Amino acid sequence: MKLATQVHGAGPRRLALVHGLGADGATWRGLTERLVAAGGVTVTTVDLRGHGGSDRATDYSVGAFADDLVETLPVGLDVVVGHSLGGSVLERAVARLAPASAVYLDPGFRLGLPTGGLAGRLFWATAPVGLAVAALAQKRRSRGRPAPSPEDARLRDAATARFDRGMALRVFRDVAHSPAPIAAPAVPSTIVLSDDSPAVLPDPTASRLEALGWDVRRLTGVGHDFWLQDADRTWTSVRDLLLGSRVR
Repeated sequence: MKLATQVHGAGPRRLALVHGLGADGATWRGLTERLVAAGGVTVTTVDLRGHGGSDRATDYSVGAFADDLVETLPVGLDVVVGHSLGGSVLERAVARLAPASAVYLDPGFRLGLPTGGLAGRLFWATAPVGLAVAALAQKRRSRGRPAPSPEDARLRDAATARFDRGMALRVFRDVAHSPAPIAAPAVPSTIVLSDDSPAVLPDPTASRLEALGWDVRRLTGVGHDFWLQDADRTWTSVRDLLLGSRVR
């Protein structure tokens, strides 16, 4: 499926941003505006299938999302960034896209959800309840953190309204049961982890990936939404990765 895209800027350095579950390309505003202000970049944001302006579908597997990304983005971009579900999707597509580098913000590589034995069977038999409890726990963890700006809150709410909610359980199940392999990165890759990262990438897994050549960074004091909570600190933490040699 060819995805809906938005293009920001018109510089020679080419980047793409891939959002997480329930978001869309517009919710990257906190980073796209800073990238364009820095100059010299062309930034493409995509709306994954079932999100934003892209078509709905019957197949919401991570593999299908990844195939869409390959069909939509050109090969050989300078950087591709994936957040949360977008990180899982990018991991499946990155070898085919062959960017010069990749950045993963709290990628959904290994969800902290049971998948085997009695605990796994019980959880997935009542998954909507379990996922709702997990969502409430994340909201509690977010207390005291900065709230999105009014504009970002509007964009987030608009994305939620356009999101095909019927995919959520299928996506969680697919990602939980088909975690990303623990292997060397296909291209030079950086993982940036928030305080909420254990829910999507446990610390022991992050350590194993780092030993295999992944660059692992941590941005403390922010949650899974990163730039929606603190756009300036998020930008500072990834600016060198996005702008490359221009940063001194």
